[in-house]
Amino acid sequence: MPTLTGGEIIAKYLEKEGVEYLVGIPGHGSTNLLDAFNDSEVEVIQPRHEEGATHLADGYARASGDPLAVFTSIGPGATNTVTGVATAYVDSIPMVVFTGAPQTHEYGQGILQEIERQKPGDFPSVMEPVTKKSFVVNDVEQLPRVLRRAFQVATTGRPGPVHVDVPMDVQGGAADVEIPEPAETRTHSRPGGDPESVSEAADLLAEADRPVIVPGGGCMLGEAWDEVQDLAEHLKAPVIPTFQAKGIIPEDHELFVGYAGWIGSTAGNELASNADVVLAIGCRFTDMHTSSFEQGVSFEIPPSKLIHVDIDNEEIGKNYPVEVGILGDSKVVTRQLHEAVADRVDPVGTEDNEYYDEIQRLWAEWQELVEERQTDDVPMSISRALASLREALDRDGIVVSSAGQPQEVTNPQFPVYEPRTNISCGGFSTMGFGVSAAIGAKLARPDRQVVDVEGDGSFMMCNQEVNCAVEHDVDVTWLVVNNDGWKSIRNLQVDKYGWDRVLNTPFEEGVDFVQMAESFGVEFSERVIKPENLTETLEEALAHDGPALVEAIVEPDNEDSGAIVTGKWDLADLERDD
Repeated sequence: MPTLTGGEIIAKYLEKEGVEYLVGIPGHGSTNLLDAFNDSEVEVIQPRHEEGATHLADGYARASGDPLAVFTSIGPGATNTVTGVATAYVDSIPMVVFTGAPQTHEYGQGILQEIERQKPGDFPSVMEPVTKKSFVVNDVEQLPRVLRRAFQVATTGRPGPVHVDVPMDVQGGAADVEIPEPAETRTHSRPGGDPESVSEAADLLAEADRPVIVPGGGCMLGEAWDEVQDLAEHLKAPVIPTFQAKGIIPEDHELFVGYAGWIGSTAGNELASNADVVLAIGCRFTDMHTSSFEQGVSFEIPPSKLIHVDIDNEEIGKNYPVEVGILGDSKVVTRQLHEAVADRVDPVGTEDNEYYDEIQRLWAEWQELVEERQTDDVPMSISRALASLREALDRDGIVVSSAGQPQEVTNPQFPVYEPRTNISCGGFSTMGFGVSAAIGAKLARPDRQVVDVEGDGSFMMCNQEVNCAVEHDVDVTWLVVNNDGWKSIRNLQVDKYGWDRVLNTPFEEGVDFVQMAESFGVEFSERVIKPENLTETLEEALAHDGPALVEAIVEPDNEDSGAIVTGKWDLADLERDD
């Protein structure tokens, strides 16, 4: 057996896992680990902030389905990862995060950057709520076993981030070890659903007059896009994905009807709330997706009968009662359901099909609402900016977005046509996510155009990662829709309290994003004020060889400037006397 340092064991195991990139910022607590990558096939990417490292790994995994590794030093370098790791955890995105830790003989002595007042070397306690598992490696000989377990946990079942705390002396220590084969610790099949439950669900679907299919992020993680479309086409059932499943079916498909929830489509909410059977696959039924669970707005379960499929038994029946709950992989169970339905009913046709006609009519009505916002007014709407982006972007191009108005408009209004071409933070709704996630997406799919749509506020939270793209020559385009403030929250203030109660959401001093981009080394940066000029500018940015930034000046003072609100979102009202 070869004698390897802890850092070398990590490097060689990442090579066996096929990990392309190690992403992180060095510090005194990780130098022994990093040194091994001077001689590794794994390329090291240098972000400008540890949060950016985790978002980059997140974007890579969403675009490819494969995890990256992140590394940091001890202390604040490690705590800087928490927001990005939590973002990945809530959306079930795999990554493995290595953090430096005190030398084992110094645990609890309060060395530089140690958290130890509750218990020695206590940083793993910070990571426990936002990871599937947090490991501490106390001896270099433990590393091979911990590494294979870390990647097994991160990538199987319901995926998610895993943390590995590696003391400095374990990184530098040496041992005679064998590097394990990853395939030896992986399942070689996906779990199917219980046949009796599948049969019960198929009976409901075959007998339904108004079925709807609601694929969630679990369908994207499980690569169930073909199976979902095949089942929908057999039943002629409308497909109403969650935003984490955006792209699971082409958005110009005759059965796609948009989304349900607070900012869903009118068609999605109408059809979902009037379904007799709802088939939810890999879907969590969150407040945003269900209009805060208010009956009859987005869903009405019951009387709608719910078939709930998920890889995680804790999600089934958590927020709505089920008629049939099926524990299993989204791809396998959806295929089982299609086969069982096909045994019961022939493919449903469209001729003299009143339900199909209703689907087409409702979708056309929604499209008209969206088009009404795509005017050539100056300043332009975000909807108008996105219409130009759709014209400029390849059909298989990837669009990324962070929290705020750009995400509120992109998710329901910007059409995508393939899986893994919409990358957007979901349940944790993290501002600044897209700046670095877009870099990860482009590293994962260098053959695709990648555009990150950011608000000015969100962009400024992680703008330093533009310099990471410049250094590594990653060909990403940022579209910054600038409305001078936190206007998503401003609009909530106006809606709840009135214009005279707006506080701390507009920006008093603007930022020159073109100049900012130039200072980071971006060679293409343009500002667009007139909407008729935006498509051509975006086409030039996408054709540019290297990172590019386009700033679009959008309307700042319209309380309806963000999403088209079609559902409800309960944020609690003030209890006070007027």
